[in-house]
Amino acid sequence: MISLQGVAKVFYTDEVETHALQHIDLQIAEGEFVAVGGPSGCGKSTLLSIIGLLEVPTSGAYTLAGQPVETLTLAQRARIRNHDVGFVFQAFNLIGELTVAENVELPLTYRAMPVAERIERVQRAIERVGMSHRANHFPMQLSGAQQQRVAVARAIVGDPLILLADEPTGNLDSKNGEAVMTLLGDLHRDGATICMVTHDSRFIRHAQRQIHLFDGRIVEDLVEDRQSCLSSIAPRPACGERVPRSGG
Repeated sequence: MISLQGVAKVFYTDEVETHALQHIDLQIAEGEFVAVGGPSGCGKSTLLSIIGLLEVPTSGAYTLAGQPVETLTLAQRARIRNHDVGFVFQAFNLIGELTVAENVELPLTYRAMPVAERIERVQRAIERVGMSHRANHFPMQLSGAQQQRVAVARAIVGDPLILLADEPTGNLDSKNGEAVMTLLGDLHRDGATICMVTHDSRFIRHAQRQIHLFDGRIVEDLVEDRQSCLSSIAPRPACGERVPRSGG
């Protein structure tokens, strides 16, 4: 699904070069739930931005669903973001003048899709996150946890290949953060491929695979797949085994 090979990202200013990522080798398979953790400034959000085609690597190769993306035009990248990538942000990023249903529908308005199909998809997405009863409310009438549920519905309404979540619990208290993580876990069990960035160790444990960054490099790749632990087949790392990463 996702393959990064030797990916690096350098931000340049007049006086300083900031090496946000250094030689990242990473593969994410279809159906995985991956959480990326690490201290502030370690490159987590930059990595997510590259995976989501919001940033371009300075060097290295990136393929999404078998397609090299570093040579795509801006229009091609925008189309892939709209069709294949769903985003969930810390700040929700809902439009205050639009209802819940209208916020969820927004990504679909950029597609040549019949109105009836858009309405059906919106209803299905809102129901999936448990917000059908709030479909005609506005964001200011919702709690933070409810707004994040709407943001998740907006991210999944287009049936993306991958769901990217950047600190999805960052603006929530622990109880509501757990509720959002439960929702993401439910989506994963339904087959969603999820890559989440978080600084909170309580929530990183919800993922089946935990990647830790430090100074722009992958320093740990930990698999926590309970199903694979119970299976006698599938030559995967043992449950809880730390997989050393070389060069990344």
